[in-house]
Amino acid sequence: MHVLVTGAAGFVGGHLVASLERQRFRVTQTDREVDVTDGDAIRRCLRTSRPTAIVHLAAQSSVAASIQRPHETYRLNYVGSLQLLAAVEDETPDARVLLVGSSDCYGPPMAIGARPIREDAPLRPQNPYSCSKAAAEILGDDAAQRGLDVVRVRSFTHIGPGQTDRFVASSFARQIVEIEAGRREPRLAVGNLDSVRDFLDVRDVVRAYARLLEPGVPADTYNVCSGTGVPIQSLLDQLLALAGVQAEVVVDPARYREADYQVGDSSRLRSATGWQPQIPLRDTLAELLDWWRAEIDRDRS
Repeated sequence: MHVLVTGAAGFVGGHLVASLERQRFRVTQTDREVDVTDGDAIRRCLRTSRPTAIVHLAAQSSVAASIQRPHETYRLNYVGSLQLLAAVEDETPDARVLLVGSSDCYGPPMAIGARPIREDAPLRPQNPYSCSKAAAEILGDDAAQRGLDVVRVRSFTHIGPGQTDRFVASSFARQIVEIEAGRREPRLAVGNLDSVRDFLDVRDVVRAYARLLEPGVPADTYNVCSGTGVPIQSLLDQLLALAGVQAEVVVDPARYREADYQVGDSSRLRSATGWQPQIPLRDTLAELLDWWRAEIDRDRS
């Protein structure tokens, strides 16, 4: 299989390309050199590479950034998906397209202890990021109705080495490593620690994406998640314990959001592909700390 990966230079893209290459897929990578909002540019890319599958990762992926820059978010996430699907229909109509969406599309917080979210739950996006992703998924649904082979993915919170500190686990890890290295006062800035999220190692996520590229897997909508809720407080406690760091925890109003409880049901994905998460959360957090240690050492040199 020859896979075209858009947004290949990003956090998930880097892990996906490495995973696909280890599995001996042929991979073509694109990032900023191909503007996904430019239909002609995408058509030229498809005409040249002739992929048999496409994983569409190119996107603006931060909720906070989407609120600050909504027009850019809609342009990249919605218009980019629109142009990609139109180009696929023209140039490579038999290619499988994996449209990567987000669990954020499910919307407002669930009640604590609610049943895990299934794919038939209504979408209730609440911010420019989730609205743009939900709109892109609707485009994918429409393209599938026209006969394109489109798989829609709703990924829950994924973490791991290489993730920017705009996201909660990586933000905690960076601050802890800076305290450990004496580069920051022993004070941690946090948001709402009462939230409960469904965390998954990014390498388990990209293994799921690879499974969903297999031709025998139905072109459907799939949650990619662990099915286990982890309080943000527990995540922070585990990181502090792994690093052996003690610090004052201070709530930063700029980071504070309403408490949410979001846990997914991945039974459809597991049934269709046989996929199972493999990497324990503790191992992921330890590797995230090590990655930030290496980044700080690189800065020193």
